[in-house]
Amino acid sequence: MQKATTWPTGRIRVHEVHGVEVIEFRGEFDIATALPIMPELDAATAAVDRTVIVDLTPTQFLDCYGLRLLHRAERRVRERGGRLLLVCPHALILKILHVTGLSGQLAAMATLEEALVASEASETAG
Repeated sequence: MQKATTWPTGRIRVHEVHGVEVIEFRGEFDIATALPIMPELDAATAAVDRTVIVDLTPTQFLDCYGLRLLHRAERRVRERGGRLLLVCPHALILKILHVTGLSGQLAAMATLEEALVASEASETAG
């Protein structure tokens, strides 16, 4: 059985799948929720020096404040020598990532399985 942490806001769940840390974003990520979530996300990315997957599958809404959370997580993971992969099956969120230019920084996959394969490939290459 794998250990999972659901943070107090209930919007971030951290667990491992095949040895890869997966951070699920649940619900809506906007101006009202971003600030309370930031310390939780910072804690989840504090000591990461490997590939991390952020799974947006359970995400219902993401605005510029949600994008800020993603950008911050990607930067923190990269600064510690890791890589952040994104699972995003939502066409609208993918469009927002593209329009804002974040699609170049955040490697987005359609499924968690695709991200796990990409993670394995990057760990093998690195």
